[in-house]
Amino acid sequence: MNTPWPQVPALVLPALGDTAAMVGIVMVIVVLLGTPLGVLLHNTSPLGLFPRPAVNAVISWIANLGRSLPFLVLLAAVIPFTQFVVGTNIGIQAAIVPMSLAGIPFFARLVENAIREVPSDITNVGLVSGGSTLQIIRSAQLAEALPGLFAGFTINVIAMIEYSAIAGAVGAGGIGYLAVNYGYQRFDGNIMLVCVLILIALAQSVQFLGDRVVRRVSGAART
Repeated sequence: MNTPWPQVPALVLPALGDTAAMVGIVMVIVVLLGTPLGVLLHNTSPLGLFPRPAVNAVISWIANLGRSLPFLVLLAAVIPFTQFVVGTNIGIQAAIVPMSLAGIPFFARLVENAIREVPSDITNVGLVSGGSTLQIIRSAQLAEALPGLFAGFTINVIAMIEYSAIAGAVGAGGIGYLAVNYGYQRFDGNIMLVCVLILIALAQSVQFLGDRVVRRVSGAART
């Protein structure tokens, strides 16, 4: 039985808020931890400021490990860890743990790729001028990589929206939970249609805004 259209917002809006909360909290964690991890991945490589092959191999292995498993498998595999960290394996808190574990290495690789695209001449100027390692990372690498960083951030946000829908399908709440619990299990076509449209609209909106930010940052860098 389909939910009457006037009642749909009462179900959808709280679920949309849960999805926004999940993605927002996860992206804060992802940026705070994924950015330094990406910086280390680049700078411990042969092209970096302080090449350390052994350290780079370990960090790369950790990053690849987090990206190796499909998210649904990762979600199930880390249930004991999630239970230990947040005390539950359902709800928004439980979803944040596996989403962060999936998002951090993904963003770290995007940060690494963005920094790698920075011309080596810029880094060399910083070295010749006597800048410290931290100053070069901040003022040369990260500053010049801003367009790529924002592009990577956009990609990561869209991925986290997708992951939140998967997490919601197994009890984390949000649009995914609503789509499965009402749209699929109760054969509610109205709810399913609205959930699909919302997920599409979210992804498209994030991509549109991200592209505009990237163009603006790129234009500012050229002037």
